[in-house]
Amino acid sequence: MLKFSLQTTINATIDEVWKQFDKELLEKLSPPFPLIRISTFDGCEVNDKVVIDMNFLITKTSWSSLIIENQNSETEKYFIDQGIKMPFGLTHWKHKHGLKKSDDCTTIIIDTIEFNTNYLILDYILFPLFYGMILYRKPLYKKLLSTKS
Repeated sequence: MLKFSLQTTINATIDEVWKQFDKELLEKLSPPFPLIRISTFDGCEVNDKVVIDMNFLITKTSWSSLIIENQNSETEKYFIDQGIKMPFGLTHWKHKHGLKKSDDCTTIIIDTIEFNTNYLILDYILFPLFYGMILYRKPLYKKLLSTKS
C-alpha cells in the first residue's frame, strides 16, 4: 500500500475553510483532464456518497466513494472517503481531507491518500498521477479558500 500526505496553509479560519468543502469546491479542484462530472454528492458526513464520472475521451469510467469517518472540533476537522467502485485496477483507496487550526486566522489543509492495486508496479505507475492530482490543488486551495491576502 502506498501512502502520502501534502499540506497547504490557508489564510482563513478553520470554520471558514470547512464550510466551503462542498460539491462546487470539488469541481473547481478537479484537474483539466480527465473531464469530470460529479453525478452524486451527498455531502461530507458519514455514509454520504460521492460519484464522479470521468471522461478520458477514448473511454469513460466512474469512481464512487463513501464517507466512512468525520470529525468536527474547534481545532481539527476532517472527513475520510473510501473508494467503493474504483477505476485503474485500484483495490483500496482512502482520502482523508483534514483541516488543522494553526492559529486564529490560519488553517492547514492536510490531504492524506492511501491506495493500492494488486500489482506493486501499477501502484508505482499510479503514484505520480495521484500525487500530481493533490499537488495541483495547492494553489487552488489558496486562491479559493483564503479570506485574507
